[in-house]
Amino acid sequence: MEVTVEAIKALRSETGAGIMDCKRALAESDGDHDRALQFLSAKGVAAAAKKASRATNDGLVEAYIHSGGRVGAIIELNCETDFVARTEDFKALAHDIAMQVAAMSPLFVDADDIPEGEEHDPQQVCLVLQPFIRDHTRTVQDMLNEAVGKLGENVRVRRFSRFSLGE
Repeated sequence: MEVTVEAIKALRSETGAGIMDCKRALAESDGDHDRALQFLSAKGVAAAAKKASRATNDGLVEAYIHSGGRVGAIIELNCETDFVARTEDFKALAHDIAMQVAAMSPLFVDADDIPEGEEHDPQQVCLVLQPFIRDHTRTVQDMLNEAVGKLGENVRVRRFSRFSLGE
């Protein structure tokens, strides 16, 4: 099946992936949009795994205060360069993750941070393992992997803190 320019544009606007990646994904999936999305998602995971060892010394600190001012969160989201840290995609990701922290009250960034001997359900207390509040079919780690594929750099949450009145 021939891949049309319209199909490439549609996939690119939905995923933010590069033109050639979208074309390749559509060609691999015989023009099936859903299979092309799965292909790009798998590619994002593979890219994230390759880039996971890279140093993340840049990034930004994002704060989110829930309406009413009773709950707030602040996170440090890191990437490799200040160029990526200034992009709208990176800023939006940081905002979404800060909102996730405010809403879901995680205790740790990932399962490796749980102290030895403490009993916790990692999916409840680890930020990257929690379902994303805006799309319960994806975890926060899925969002980070997609960002790595889209931005071309390693991205990670270094730390966070949640504040709530009376706690």
